[in-house]
Amino acid sequence: MNVFDDTRPIFVQIAERIEGDILDGVLPEEAQVPSTNEFAAFYRINPATAAKGVNLLVDEGLLYKRRGIGMFVAPGARDVVLTKRREQFYREYVQPVADEARKLGIGTEELTELIHRSAVEHEGTPAP
Repeated sequence: MNVFDDTRPIFVQIAERIEGDILDGVLPEEAQVPSTNEFAAFYRINPATAAKGVNLLVDEGLLYKRRGIGMFVAPGARDVVLTKRREQFYREYVQPVADEARKLGIGTEELTELIHRSAVEHEGTPAP
């Protein structure tokens, strides 16, 4: 079973999984992140690919290295990921919905009502 999709580089998907764990609280601030060798063994990928994903998050300031010990989640990383993902959500989902609503002549109030209706209909429904 392939755990990665073929549409994006694996190192990006590794970084996104770590970000997801930070967001979900699986990796809280100051928690040690698995080593690149552990990622490589778990996902059966090249250690250099795993390292590239981890280093991407180091470059973004989400992880930092303690010499001789390993990589750790930086203070404030969850807030950074939350801000980044909210902006991504806006660009990937909200803007296209708003654009389509404009094409269909759906105004702001009606669009808000539709979103509210959808939220109420799915309230209590577990995520897939």
